[in-house]
Amino acid sequence: MNGPSGTGARFKRRAPLFSVAVAVVAAAGLLPNTSAASAASGPGKIVAVGAENEYANVIAQIGGPFVSVTAIMSNPNTDPHEFEASASVAEEVGKAQLIVQNGVGYDTFMNKIESATNRPDRQVIVAQDLIGVASDAFNPHLWYDPRTMPAVASAVGADLSRVDPAHAAYFKGNVKSFDNSLQPWFNAIASFKKAHPGAPVAVTEPVADYMLQAAGADIRTPRSLQAAIMNGTDPSPQDISLEEQLLTKHEVKVFLYNQQVTDSLTATFLSDATKAHVPVVGVYETMPTPGYDYQSWMMAEMNALELALTGMPTVKL
Repeated sequence: MNGPSGTGARFKRRAPLFSVAVAVVAAAGLLPNTSAASAASGPGKIVAVGAENEYANVIAQIGGPFVSVTAIMSNPNTDPHEFEASASVAEEVGKAQLIVQNGVGYDTFMNKIESATNRPDRQVIVAQDLIGVASDAFNPHLWYDPRTMPAVASAVGADLSRVDPAHAAYFKGNVKSFDNSLQPWFNAIASFKKAHPGAPVAVTEPVADYMLQAAGADIRTPRSLQAAIMNGTDPSPQDISLEEQLLTKHEVKVFLYNQQVTDSLTATFLSDATKAHVPVVGVYETMPTPGYDYQSWMMAEMNALELALTGMPTVKL
């Protein structure tokens, strides 16, 4: 599945905005998620919010029946960088006792809402802070970093225990189970690194770069090109030429692109890869639902990369 696309023009990304007057969230299907990705609400439950649905999913796994979780950004068919928060989102965030957000400028709308709906008892977890990533870091897609979710799960367990100490042992047990459930993904990363050391790859954006780096892949696409595509600016002709050369001359073994954001330039790169028989892997910024939790999503992305290296021409979730 592809996100917004255009065949003749680039579309501009911008920093997420907060405006109670804007109703694009409803139009885009991005109202707070009340589907299977969120725990059912009910009396006595801890009210929690994940700015992105992958973080909401982890909260739900740790909190279980004692937490009511809402995901703010949950549509895998839209560009998260274009998200604009509505009054409904502000209301959901305002009620939250626990919030998990990404940071690194990815979900700054959360900071604005939190400031406008201050409550002293609110616990706010920022993934960026947990793993020590700078605010001006090149790559904001922290959930692909194997360090991130263990740190988030631990922080969630600790904060839930502060709010509901009677169930602290339950939360602690779920943190341990969650950590154990990540081992297949960690093992897959280690196996890939051993089997394909320094595998050269090209990308459109730095969406899965943290995972690729952990797996020992050699990302040949210039950071300047990745940043331009991610931010909706025009890349240099030199960068475009280099990317085309990587694909048309088969200098990389896999081409990874962001399925949620395509435009005429990325479509050209996809065409180049297909014509040159370079295997293509589509990745997501937002966890695809239904059918996935965080662990199975990351495993699916890693399996897709492995399949591409072993001969599958195109792999999508």
